[in-house]
Amino acid sequence: MSDPTEGFRRAATAALNAEAAAATDPRAELSAKYGQLWDTQEMQAEFSVSGFMAPFVGVTRKSDGVKGTLLFSHSPRFYHSFSPA
Repeated sequence: MSDPTEGFRRAATAALNAEAAAATDPRAELSAKYGQLWDTQEMQAEFSVSGFMAPFVGVTRKSDGVKGTLLFSHSPRFYHSFSPA
C-alpha cells in the first residue's frame, strides 16, 4: 500500500530529530521555539493517544475531549505543537 505522505513525513521526522539532537539544552531550546513541551509521561497525563504516524501523534486532550495532533522528536523524546483537529 502506498502512502503519499511518506516522503514529507520522513523529511519532517529527520528535521525534528536533528534539531532536538543538536540542541545543547533541548527542553529550553525546543520550548523557546515551539512553546509547550511534554515528555512522554507529561504527554500521557494530558492526552490519550489514538495513533502514531511519525512525526505526528493523534491525541485527545483529557481535560476537554478536544482531538488533535502533536509533533514529536525521537531522542530526546519531546512532544509539542498541539493542533486541534
